[in-house]
Amino acid sequence: MIDPKLLNRFTRVCERAAFGASKFRGKNDKIAADQAAVDEMRTELNKIEMRGKVVIGEGEMDEAPMLFIGEKIGTGKGEELEIAVDPLEGTNFAAKNLPNAIAVLAVAKKGGLLSAPDTYMEKIAIGKGLPKGIIDLDNSVEKNIKLLAEAKKTEPDEITACVLKRPRHDKIISSLNKLNVKINFIQDGDVTGVISVVDQNSPVDIYLGIGGGPEGVLAAAALDCLGGQMQTRLVLSDNEEINRAKKLGITDLKKKYNIEDMIKGDVIFCATGVTDGDMLSGVKDKGDSFEASSFILHKSQKLSKKITNIIKK
Repeated sequence: MIDPKLLNRFTRVCERAAFGASKFRGKNDKIAADQAAVDEMRTELNKIEMRGKVVIGEGEMDEAPMLFIGEKIGTGKGEELEIAVDPLEGTNFAAKNLPNAIAVLAVAKKGGLLSAPDTYMEKIAIGKGLPKGIIDLDNSVEKNIKLLAEAKKTEPDEITACVLKRPRHDKIISSLNKLNVKINFIQDGDVTGVISVVDQNSPVDIYLGIGGGPEGVLAAAALDCLGGQMQTRLVLSDNEEINRAKKLGITDLKKKYNIEDMIKGDVIFCATGVTDGDMLSGVKDKGDSFEASSFILHKSQKLSKKITNIIKK
């Protein structure tokens, strides 16, 4: 079990990252927004008494000067922990001051997080209280929808699917339209997209499509705490991506990952709003302080709550 006292510390990490990014809301500079979030997140992580290691970060050492995969973080004393970070999920949202930009991280004990390469990943996810294994990436879209509708004792046209609006999803969208499934399109930010399947205030029943690999693991951490189901598979398009996966210890390149393959043991998940969104309010400037809203989860404590804090700048 991860020390519950660390939960507040990791929440502060996300709050500070969100604050950093918020300074660039609407300024059309996604690189500056992301860098500000990275700087704040790294500074705060290094204050925590832990022997931390980034397993999902801003990329490999040669492409990311900070929060790169393998970077050691923390004071070098205390628990040995693995950290997955996305200091600014939805960089375009922050740059254009659109909804749903967040700062997000997940924490597990050593060996607890799948170290996914920064490549694409197929994803399918559903909410809690459903029979285990009813969805599968190898099923057709039609089969998955019909099985889900059966399990929910409803009809396919009563199901709502969340899909990232991209040309690569045209076939999925065509299949959903044939079944008269309602579609909730998102423009970016598939961590919140996946989490929407377990959000009681969301109409979404299923998430389908291809998004980022690192974001897949972050979303799996949240679903693991909340009882959802998810299956993923890496999409590796060239030798460079294959080598990147192998470098991270992935040998079966076509493996289907369920949540228990991506998240092992206890896990903490934290997301803080940068801009106002479906799940969280954005950072509000209060002069010498700022207000931040976060969604925090700790699996072993069965903790799931939304909190709002006022933090000195």
